[in-house]
Order: sequence, then C-alpha cells, then structure tokens
Amino acid sequence: MSEATTLAIPEVTGGAARRLDRRDARTLLLSALGGALEFYDFVVFVFFAIPLSHLFFPPGTVPWLAQLQVFGIFAAGYLARPLGGIVMAHYGDKRGRKRMFTLSVFLMAVPTLAIGLLPVYAQVGVLAPLLLLLLRVVQGIAVGGEVPGAWVFVAEHVPPQRIGFACASLTSGLTVGILIGSLVAAAINGRMSPAEVLDHGWRLPFLVGGVFGFFAVWLRRWLSETPVFEAMHARRELASGLPLRQVFERHLPGVLLSVLVTWMLTAAILVIILMTPLIVQSAFHVTPARAFLGSNLASFALALGCLGYGWLADRIGYARALLFGALGLLLCSYALYLDLRSGAAHFLVLYPLAGLAVGVTGVVPALMVTAFPPAVRFSGLSFSYNIAYALFGGLTPPLISLLVKRFGVLAPAHYVAFAAVIGMAVAARSLAARSRIHPAPTSVA
Repeated sequence: MSEATTLAIPEVTGGAARRLDRRDARTLLLSALGGALEFYDFVVFVFFAIPLSHLFFPPGTVPWLAQLQVFGIFAAGYLARPLGGIVMAHYGDKRGRKRMFTLSVFLMAVPTLAIGLLPVYAQVGVLAPLLLLLLRVVQGIAVGGEVPGAWVFVAEHVPPQRIGFACASLTSGLTVGILIGSLVAAAINGRMSPAEVLDHGWRLPFLVGGVFGFFAVWLRRWLSETPVFEAMHARRELASGLPLRQVFERHLPGVLLSVLVTWMLTAAILVIILMTPLIVQSAFHVTPARAFLGSNLASFALALGCLGYGWLADRIGYARALLFGALGLLLCSYALYLDLRSGAAHFLVLYPLAGLAVGVTGVVPALMVTAFPPAVRFSGLSFSYNIAYALFGGLTPPLISLLVKRFGVLAPAHYVAFAAVIGMAVAARSLAARSRIHPAPTSVA
C-alpha cells in the first residue's frame, strides 16, 4: 500500500545507521540556536502586552480594550503564518532549503529591531498601532517559514535513522526561545519600576532580539545546503510546476496526518505551557511568583522532554513513541489540574512533569517530515502545519474560556486529553495499517 492511500506513519528505525558526526552536530547546534533566537523574537511580544497596550493606543482607551487590541495584533502574527509558510516553502522546494532558512531569520530580525525603535501613540497617533500591526505580520510571515523549514533542513542533513532526534533538537531550541523571553521579561520587570518600563524598558527586549536575530543570520552562513536537495537538483528531480498542487493531488493522507498531530501539538503547547500560568492565577489563586517559577520549570522540562522523545522515536518508531507519549500527556494533564482543584499542594512537581510530557511534541515534526517525499516535503509540511496551527491556535484560547464556563476548572485538561486521544488514534491506526502490510511471521516450529 502506498503512502498516498494510507495514513500509516513511516518508520525508519534500526539498521546499520551511522552516528551523528561532528558536522551533523554543528548543523543541529547552529539550527537550534538560531531557532531559539528567532522564536524569542516572536514570543517576547506577549510578555510586554501590558506596556504596549498603554503606549500604542489612545490614553482614554479602557485597559481591557487596549489589552484586547494588543492581543489582536499578537494574533495577527499567527494568522500571517500560513502566507509565509506557503510562499517560502514553494521557493524552498524549488531553489533550496538553505536560502529560505536564512531568509526567514532575517525577516524576523528586521521587524523585531524595528518594533524596539517605533514611535508610540503620543508621538504619531494612529500610525503607531498600524506600524506595530505591520511589523507583527512580517514576524508571522517569517516564523511561518522558519519552523517547518528548520525541521526539513535538519532532517535532510542527518541519517534517516536519526531524523527523530534531529527534529526534536530543533523543537527543543524553539522551546528555549520561549524560556529566554520569559526570563528577559522577568529581569526587566524586576529591575525597573513600572514608569521606567513604560519610558524605555519595553524597548530593550526587542532591540536585543533584533541584534540576536542578525547574529543568527550570521551563524547560518556557516551551514550548507541539505544533501537531499543537492541530490535532487543534480538528478533534476525537483518538483515541476507548483509543489503545493502536487501535495493536494497526491499526498492528502500526509496532509491529514500532519493536521491531526499538529492539533495535539497546539493543544499541549498553548494550554499546558502558555495558558496554564495565567489560569492557575485566575482560577486557582496561585501567587504570580509561584506561577512564574512553575512555568519556567515546565518550559525547561519541555526542552528536555523533546530531546528524550526524539531519541525514543528513533529507537522504537515514531508511531509507538507517539502512542506512549500521548498517553503520558493525557495522564499528566489530569494529574496537574486535579491537584490544582485540590489546592495545588504539588504544583511545582506536577507542572514540570506535565511539561516533560508535552515533550511528545518533539515526535511530531519527524512524523510530518517523513509524511511527504523530498520534492514536495517543504510545501506539504509547511501548509499542513501552518494552517492547522493558525486554526487551532486561534480557536484554543476562546474555546478554553467557553469550556471552563460549561465544564468547570478541569476543562483545560479535558481539551488536552481530547487532543492526546487524537494523537493516540493516529498512532494506533498507523500501527494497525503497518501490521496489515507487514504481518508478523507465523511459527513453523
């Protein structure tokens, strides 16, 4: 049965695979570092939403409306991701992975630096929020090409039996970017008064992020084009016409698989890592300092969990790692929220444990990379991932609010559990399909 007719997850385990050599390690390290710096640029915006809401809208705007408008501008970055992903993936499949890999981080560095230099509403009026919106859209376009492009880039540099760990190391780097943003925000807010933050402190993380971004551009000049793309180019096997059209015509099962596992990824990251620190303060009355500590511990555990699950996927197979990890995500999510409902006595233990369980998302990029053939890999992965992330990422926060009103404080855990069940269903279907294609040998004793 071909890939075009089944939802089975390709498995590349075992065999006489070579180890990662020094060149592979350098590629993974530089790619993960650049991804961390770029993702820091993308997420640091949300950590300074309150001062931005005061500075970029009319003074008479009520606080809740100003914050809503700032979060709307933040969301615009997510909505722009599919555009950047589709366009950059097209050229990545036609002209090379490295060019787009470098362009994406450059497109992130420029608007991040520019945000730090923007005039505020008191200086230029309504032009201020419009410029902020424009720069946020450019950031969204950049990250839409960066994340899938980075997964494809590292996957095509390493041996097939090491794709799981390679993609997971990149995902771990992105997580470190979130952690850096959180720590920078805490340092600025801890060392400066609110008046100093409003005056100039809010500019610092964007200026630093822009400089870091250009440093990442410089780092990526030391990377080489992927051997897979160079081989396709030499054999003249690059996609003809529109790669995305070929994805729709021949690889819809790969698109469906990628959308479903991305749903699990967004639910785990958004609810457990990004939303829970706010939920525990508002719904469970955990102090901000304790919530912040738990959030950082969970983010650090997530970075380690990604690496662990990537290592595991290369040894037992992507489908089995997904099945095992999704079950762990379900159990740890309920353990965390049941403890919160009971008084949060074990919050600082169970939250990092849940973060470690979210590390199953480190398996997801390897699933998507291997779901598409090399000629249309960038386009297929980028379209599926960015469309799913824009859809589920945009719907999750308001949906969680509605579910809490309907089902109570365990609703976030219910939602993550539902997404985890989807991941387990994908893994189970893949294992069943694989057993039909390759049945176990019968005994002849």
